[in-house]
Amino acid sequence: MRAAAAILIMLLLAGCAGNETPVQQPSMYTDMAVPGSKLDVQAAAIMISQYRQNNGLGTVVVDPDLTRLAESQSGAMAAANKMDHDVRAPLAKRLASGGYPATVAVENISAGYHTLAEAFSGWRDSPPHRANMLKNGVTKLGIAASYAPGTKYKVFWTMILASTEPR
Repeated sequence: MRAAAAILIMLLLAGCAGNETPVQQPSMYTDMAVPGSKLDVQAAAIMISQYRQNNGLGTVVVDPDLTRLAESQSGAMAAANKMDHDVRAPLAKRLASGGYPATVAVENISAGYHTLAEAFSGWRDSPPHRANMLKNGVTKLGIAASYAPGTKYKVFWTMILASTEPR
């Protein structure tokens, strides 16, 4: 009887072990230097918004048009294997040619960081990039990472923060 009860308890416990949900890695740690990786732009907006709120500023929301412009810039840098704000054109010209009516806009670029967390940390620790993330009056964000396996940096990042509100 005891043996049967012990076996029953072991079977019940074994059944419970199979129902565990695996712990998922936060998307800010997704390695963008892997083919097919997708940047979680909502996680980026939350991360930047929390940073801004911690510094007494308002939040930002993802803007699909800014995201498209950031993707274009990251793609151009990856194609040229060059980290450069002006690889295609200066930001103001890219915004205008993309039909984006920004009243204020700033851009952070970087290369070589494999995760959103690394890119954010690099920008946060750089005074000019930090100033852009803490730019007063911006309300929208577009961000992108482009993977270029045959390049020195592997991943090229662009983040555009802007507002379309009258100044």
